[in-house]
Amino acid sequence: MYRKSFFIVFEGIEGSGKSFQARILFNKLKRISKNIILTREPGGTRSAEIIRKIILKDYFEKNKKIKFDKYTDTLLYLAARNEHIKNKILPAIKKRKIIICDRFVDSTMAYQVYGKKVSAKFIKNIHNEILKKIKPNLTFVLKVKKQSFLKRLKKRKIKNRYDNFPVKFYIKAQNAFLKLSKNKKNYIVLDSSKDTSQLQNIIFKTIKKKLGIK
Repeated sequence: MYRKSFFIVFEGIEGSGKSFQARILFNKLKRISKNIILTREPGGTRSAEIIRKIILKDYFEKNKKIKFDKYTDTLLYLAARNEHIKNKILPAIKKRKIIICDRFVDSTMAYQVYGKKVSAKFIKNIHNEILKKIKPNLTFVLKVKKQSFLKRLKKRKIKNRYDNFPVKFYIKAQNAFLKLSKNKKNYIVLDSSKDTSQLQNIIFKTIKKKLGIK
């Protein structure tokens, strides 16, 4: 069994199944090791979840005059990440835990930089301060066909800001995720258009091999 911490991230657009696959993997690994956590961004800690609620509330404000500027919005995401790293990710790494995270830095790049045209340098400078040397050991990028993610979003009874972007924005964000993962050894791109046990098995087998689990 892997004796160091191992940081796993799931990335993808809404309706890609990333949260579902992260939960499935967590449940499978929990049967093998109790030294594991499942978390998310934005959020993951009490303080970061408070910031998440502020971000979501802003999105549903109808008065555009009181809505956050895109840089204010980005700073809130980064503030939540700082709280998450300091209070959950870093302590988990020190305790040599397996960490499964639903979204991380690539979501900021895909949505804020590629999607909303926030300066990549602006985000990089802040990341240099709050991330230090923390980075995922492995990132799963789940790509999904248009008809599949739209069908899944339509089925959701409770929706938040992430479920209400224009279709073009989702496609742009997905292309950004694929660009960010291109030719990188610690990224695995999988088609999640269909909910299959085969996809779950591929993810589980990949992680078992990485962690030395037989």
